[in-house]
Amino acid sequence: MIPKQAFGRTGHLSTRVIFGAYALSNATQQEADQVLDLLLENGINHIDTARSYGDAEKRIGPWMEHHRKDFFLATKSGRRSYKGAWADLQRSLNELRADSIDLWQMHALANPQSWARTMGPGGALEAFLEARQKGLVRFLGVTGHGSKIAGMHRRSLERFDFDTVLLPYNYLQMQNPHYAADFTALLETCQQRNVAVQVIKSVARRPWGDLPKTHNTYFYQPLEDQQTIDTAVHWVLGNPQCFLITAGDMQILPRVLEAASRFKKRPADGEMDTLLSHYEISPIFSY
Repeated sequence: MIPKQAFGRTGHLSTRVIFGAYALSNATQQEADQVLDLLLENGINHIDTARSYGDAEKRIGPWMEHHRKDFFLATKSGRRSYKGAWADLQRSLNELRADSIDLWQMHALANPQSWARTMGPGGALEAFLEARQKGLVRFLGVTGHGSKIAGMHRRSLERFDFDTVLLPYNYLQMQNPHYAADFTALLETCQQRNVAVQVIKSVARRPWGDLPKTHNTYFYQPLEDQQTIDTAVHWVLGNPQCFLITAGDMQILPRVLEAASRFKKRPADGEMDTLLSHYEISPIFSY
């Protein structure tokens, strides 16, 4: 089974692997139900979705009528105004068929101009605070993509005491000294404040570019065979501070869960360097 540990200051013991519900963005309800069975079989007790993930919230909703107590439920809003974020929350609650959400996150908050609007008067932060005060959400977080997001998350934590952060993390990304420095500094801040750290892009191989899209992962072509997924997943889980969010693809999901169930220790750098070379792994974000 996949181990659990304290999810920051929330009081919840989350599995170290969190289900990334972007995998359900184009799924049928039958496919979604099969995914739920897989999650329950593997003891996964934490779901991460978003208002912008296609049909994901709608597909998760029927599960919540019967399994709400089994999952820590997180979603996101990418709206930057109070009114927009509040409208997103109402729709999320309706589609998820839930009275409340455990974690509500500001989605992809990386642009400085959007950041200023979100945090300023009439911005989304006001909706987030009101939702928490009214008991519609329990905890608040911030997420983002890109090479400069670790620095932006530190800025967000200076502005407000968020409970969680979410950002990219894999071996290749950490070979960039600028990203590695920003990420390490963010981890130190999160450790000091007991902020949960969620990571994405753990099994990224390279940008899609002109390649035909054979998987549902939006930004990147994923690693596909079990051995390489094992290696990539084990490297991420080798950082005890991080919770790994699964790739947004139903085909890859069982392999990530299988890899996590076998985790014992982080692969050596030499093994990771061999993986990078053999599979021609390349950055999906430039610094």
